[in-house]
Amino acid sequence: MATVHHRTRTVHGYEIFYREAGDPAAPTIVLLHGYPTSSFMFRHLIPLLADRFHVVAPDHLGFGLSAAPRADEFDYSFDALADITEALLADIGVDRYAIYVQDYGAPIGWRLATRRPDAITAIITQNGNAYEDGFVESFWAPVWAYQQEQNATTETAIREALGIDAIRWQYLHGVEDPTVVDPDTWHHDHALVSRPGNDEVQLTLFRDYATNVAMYPRLHEYFRTSQVPLLAVWGERDEIFGPDGARAFTRDLPDAQIHLLPAGHFLLESDLDQVADLIRDFLSTLPADVPAGVGRPDAG
Repeated sequence: MATVHHRTRTVHGYEIFYREAGDPAAPTIVLLHGYPTSSFMFRHLIPLLADRFHVVAPDHLGFGLSAAPRADEFDYSFDALADITEALLADIGVDRYAIYVQDYGAPIGWRLATRRPDAITAIITQNGNAYEDGFVESFWAPVWAYQQEQNATTETAIREALGIDAIRWQYLHGVEDPTVVDPDTWHHDHALVSRPGNDEVQLTLFRDYATNVAMYPRLHEYFRTSQVPLLAVWGERDEIFGPDGARAFTRDLPDAQIHLLPAGHFLLESDLDQVADLIRDFLSTLPADVPAGVGRPDAG
């Protein structure tokens, strides 16, 4: 079993927590988590990849074990979260890497890729949307309403997403056998989202999500221009980002590999081994001359 290191770095004045495993001279894969979780969602995947890859999984600012300044102390946006991720990777000496994106991790990863296309060796997207096709209206309608107008009614609807029942639903919907999902997941996430002041952080990011859709045309142009290798491994029963979101990648990346599995939003909790096998097989097909991520001396 690979040794997983639990580290922190000060980035832009804030402590950022990240998990790291594998040989830093090997090709790097950066795992970018979604809402409402953290690098905790990759706790079982990291050891399955670290024998062959250098794996880095940060907690975004405001999530997990990273610092969580209040919304009146930090200007939260997906641009800002991408800035911090970019700075963290530079600080630990990673300059070329594949990305695994899920949920909120997708718009962060898309910013990294469009800013520096030369840095990205491949993309794995697991229910990480890049097309309007993927939005399930029943979930997103309250978010869109809140983005358009902030009032007591629209905010109350959004605040329900911060509660433990809504977080548990994210983990269990679409799963064939809910007993395989560890309840620690939703209790862990709810405890951290419930830290004093974190509600306003999350509300700010729900509002800012509209900027992600606005960048889709630029992202699609990046796909068409780069023809970056892409694997979409997707819980096809996800009621947040539906399977049309996975299929849409072939519109701009005809060679994209699309795998729809009978599961929900947090696929790693129910189909870990299959996802890990798909990732390993996919990355093994990349050209041998793709440069590895650059490590740094204190990794081990």
